Amino acid sequence: MRDGSELEYVEYVTARIPALRRLAYLLAGDEHRADDLVQQTITTLYVKWRRAQAADHLDAYVRTMLVRTYLDERRLAWARVRLFRETPEPPPFEDGGVEVRQVVRAALSRVPRRQQAVLVLRFFYDLPVDEVAGMLGCSSGTVKSQTSRGLATLRRLLGGRELPGFSTIN
Repeated sequence: MRDGSELEYVEYVTARIPALRRLAYLLAGDEHRADDLVQQTITTLYVKWRRAQAADHLDAYVRTMLVRTYLDERRLAWARVRLFRETPEPPPFEDGGVEVRQVVRAALSRVPRRQQAVLVLRFFYDLPVDEVAGMLGCSSGTVKSQTSRGLATLRRLLGGRELPGFSTIN
């Protein structure tokens, strides 16, 4: 990359880092892993910048790159290294914004990766089924079934608790 194209890349990435980091954090549930995902995504974007610029919707293209990077991360050897034998239990539930977010985030981190990605994209990003299917490279039916299974798992992990602001998760 030279001159104008590189400047466009830098301007684009600078403007989109906060949104990419938010998505990565929702997927990974950890600030450090989120930063790693964003770094890996923007590095790949740099290499593929000319092709990415030709995309109809650049933001959707880059979001897709980030989600696929997250899903592919599981295949890497270091992703199988665990510091704890068991996942720590989520904090006790109390009515309130921060506590609810922590409980939901802890439960979401225990949902299988693909279901987790579908739930984040559908409910946190409010993306339609067809767009999520395109991002994940699967059918709309697969997105619907993954959403259903993910919600069932999330409900089980939350112990059937009613959470304020999550009435859409029915």
